[in-house]
Amino acid sequence: MNYKNILLLIVILSACSTNETKTNTNPVITFLDSPAQSPSGEPYLFTDIYGNTFLSWIEVSEGKNFLKFSKLENEKWSDARVIRSGENWFVNWADYPLIAANGKQLMAHYLGKSGEGTFAYDVMLTTSQDEGNTWSEPKPVHDDAKQAEHGFVSILPYGENFLVAWLDGRNTVMEGMENHEGHHGQMSIRAAVVDINGVKSNEWELDNRTCDCCQTTAALTDNGPVVIYRDRSDEEIRDMSIVRFVEGQWTEPKTVYADNWKIAGCPVNGPRVDALENNLAIAWFTSPEGNAIVRIIFSSDGGATFGEPIKLDEGKAIGRVDVLMLDNDNAMVSWMEGAEIKAVKVNRDGTKGSSINIASTSDARSSGFPQMTKSGSKLIFAWTDNKEKNIQTANVSLESL
Repeated sequence: MNYKNILLLIVILSACSTNETKTNTNPVITFLDSPAQSPSGEPYLFTDIYGNTFLSWIEVSEGKNFLKFSKLENEKWSDARVIRSGENWFVNWADYPLIAANGKQLMAHYLGKSGEGTFAYDVMLTTSQDEGNTWSEPKPVHDDAKQAEHGFVSILPYGENFLVAWLDGRNTVMEGMENHEGHHGQMSIRAAVVDINGVKSNEWELDNRTCDCCQTTAALTDNGPVVIYRDRSDEEIRDMSIVRFVEGQWTEPKTVYADNWKIAGCPVNGPRVDALENNLAIAWFTSPEGNAIVRIIFSSDGGATFGEPIKLDEGKAIGRVDVLMLDNDNAMVSWMEGAEIKAVKVNRDGTKGSSINIASTSDARSSGFPQMTKSGSKLIFAWTDNKEKNIQTANVSLESL
């Protein structure tokens, strides 16, 4: 082989090496003044179809919990406003409250204690018809009246209403054992269509056996809504499953990809999904045989079928993922690599850009789940600074990726 052929081979091999995630050392990251006061945590980001971006979180003051929100305006957060406050709440590092917008209508939730048991709490929904100036009296989305675990919610604008999905523990509590700790039955996942007054028009059981405490996620495709969650087989395989609402019916649960992760307990590490038309991207964490992995998978038919998954982590993943579709072929994924919050742009063909380090926090549970959304030409990130016990936010220019 002559010298020119050797150079050509090197160029070809270099071009093929983009499946390895490399770190981008020159991203344009701008930290934004946080609207949250310390101590605060459990951030969540939501951007509506009009490009309005909202941040919600929980603050603690004098033993009382405050669910607050702020709106991003001209790359600055508005003054914080209180959605609801209370003392008898269930506040959990992984089961964070959500906010969602549907025009001027807003919906939010928190977890309210329903009994003396540690895991006796309800999903309490509250709504606003005036862009968050006033909020309705909260009411539970479920009506089983069981002192059981209800949480890990997804809220999705759906027509003039909202689609709400949640993990439901009504079958985990046996009659007469409401105050006993632990699960005695199977956790399920349910969904309902809820209007701005908190009234349900439909409710469904999507799967009667799921993992107990991983986040759920939902998106709206051209074919209809989809819900993704960590499933649980009789053999304790806990991989990602999808259900789709097609022609007025929910499909049977289908495994997104067979990781074959067998684990006796819940890993508290759910998936995230985003959709653009019928293009779908799902990111998740798995650890079969102790091999920790962050993956993304794409679909071009609304989740009916999927391509092959793409590995994204750099060898020290602890999960806590988020995902955004940037266009029909590219997505942005964030995750935690130890204490580092990472993000990378990935194409459905498997090629990847260089990963960027958004921030350092802690791999402790108290650092929670970093959040990501897109606002115009910027990616917005929010996370809990474990040292300062406060929420931090930043944006990243898409042009710098």
